[in-house]
Amino acid sequence: MTPIFSCEHITKNYEDKAVVKDISLAIEETGFKSLLGPSGVGKTTLFNVLAGVDRPDAGKVFLAGEDVTGVSGKVSYMLQKDLLLEYRTVLDNVILPLLIKGEKKKIAREQAASSFAQFGLSGYEKKYPRQLSGGMRQRAALLRTCLTHNRVILLDEPFSALDAITRRQMQDWYKNIAVTLGLSTLFITHDVDEALLLSDEILILNSSPGRITARFKVQPPRPRDSGFPVSAGFGSQKKTILEAIGI
Repeated sequence: MTPIFSCEHITKNYEDKAVVKDISLAIEETGFKSLLGPSGVGKTTLFNVLAGVDRPDAGKVFLAGEDVTGVSGKVSYMLQKDLLLEYRTVLDNVILPLLIKGEKKKIAREQAASSFAQFGLSGYEKKYPRQLSGGMRQRAALLRTCLTHNRVILLDEPFSALDAITRRQMQDWYKNIAVTLGLSTLFITHDVDEALLLSDEILILNSSPGRITARFKVQPPRPRDSGFPVSAGFGSQKKTILEAIGI
């Protein structure tokens, strides 16, 4: 099957020193892959290249077979912080991608408001970010990201700042919304449990410069039942992945 999104032999240097080197990966349509590894191995650097924010020093990025290397706006990209503007209402925060694309404010508001229920934000359109919980801020940020209407979404530790209970709720919620919207997801995390819960495949990014040093297909395939996190298979896969990272 032809992947919806891929990169081939990506290398990115800073000050003539490679940060990531010779990275190739591919995501199938509606697939979910996680990049897992210690801090400082170039995960965010790689995402900046994949999103077209930076150009690689070597390698190519493809979306549905089209070369999109160095072209921004082709995939959706959400950073760790929600980056909501405190002086704008939630509705006026989430319409920013539509305004940037030239949509009129009234139409953009109507378009975005129709998705608030789906994202669990009904009744919060006229609230301000300071009036939202951490989980609701992340939902608003994800809605804003999804309004770019791209099929591929890059998420850089979107739930890491949340408390454990809210984080688990957001993981379950995102699994469902990704299926509903038909999203293909590439996900950065430092959390092995999170990667196992969400992913079809886990890619270990390690060493210096950063390289993909191991790949693990998570078993059983998605969707998984609620007993998976306490199963022997979960524990066994977690042990193997921790060993691959070097923990």
